[in-house]
Amino acid sequence: MATPLRTREGGPAIGRSALRRSRGEGPFRFTTTGAGILLLAIMAAIAVFLIVKAVPALQANTSHFLTETVWTPNATKPVFGIAALAFGTVISSFLALIMALPVAIGVALFISHYAPRRLAGVLGYVIDLLAAVPSVVYGLWGVIFLIPFMTGPSTFLNTYFGWIPLFAGDAVYGKSMLTASVVLAIMILPIIAAISREVFLQAPRMLEEASLALGATRWEMIRMSVLPFGRPGVISAAMLGLGRAMGETIAVALIFPATFGIDFKILSANGNSIAANIANGFGEATPIGQGALIASGLVLFIITMVVNMAARLIIARRKEFSGAAA
Repeated sequence: MATPLRTREGGPAIGRSALRRSRGEGPFRFTTTGAGILLLAIMAAIAVFLIVKAVPALQANTSHFLTETVWTPNATKPVFGIAALAFGTVISSFLALIMALPVAIGVALFISHYAPRRLAGVLGYVIDLLAAVPSVVYGLWGVIFLIPFMTGPSTFLNTYFGWIPLFAGDAVYGKSMLTASVVLAIMILPIIAAISREVFLQAPRMLEEASLALGATRWEMIRMSVLPFGRPGVISAAMLGLGRAMGETIAVALIFPATFGIDFKILSANGNSIAANIANGFGEATPIGQGALIASGLVLFIITMVVNMAARLIIARRKEFSGAAA
């Protein structure tokens, strides 16, 4: 019959180890549960604050808030709606994501699987540094350099691809929806690339070596082993970048033409966003105007929540096809 191992104090070692685990598990569980509850409480408090502050302005509004494109909340008879602002926010953010995502994935794969170790370390440091650059720097760069520069590419797109509705129009401008989307794409690219790089580096080494041993090329190994494993992480990174693009304020406030209207012609001087409109109009707004801006902030809050929930659903549906589920 086996004799249980005993400690110097005379108690069973297994029992004392389990006792230490049980003593530490309770406070840890309490702390993590409290942190989760606190986060939900903060989000609920933000939502309640936005609703309470927005209700008086919505009651004074003489038009339909969700469909109106005019924004004159400071007038004697307030008329304002979120349609044009929500349109500009969503379109510019998705255009930025479309431009940034393929480049970010390519950069992440190059750093994680192609670049020499020393070069990969330098590039990784540069990507992390770009992710930390304040947004106002990107905005100033866009105003000083990108707006004049985009006149040429915009003219080219309008001349040779004007049959596409996005690039149609009688005149093109550097200060347009396309320029704002390019700035947003450059802003979110380092974030997506940095997170994707870390996800790709976590791909199981055994799967990669097995693919190469079976005769796969490096690209085939990446396509069959690395990308399926990293798909949920890339989706999360893309949604994080999309959320930042939707909530960006100063950079787009400096670049957007600040017009109100729904127009798919991204080369014309049209476009605005919810965050940019709040930054431009809050200082001179009347109490009703401030309530209208807060109401638009509530819509942005809801849009961001919906995007993140959709991302979680996509990740949950695709998790079983990746190595992350193993």
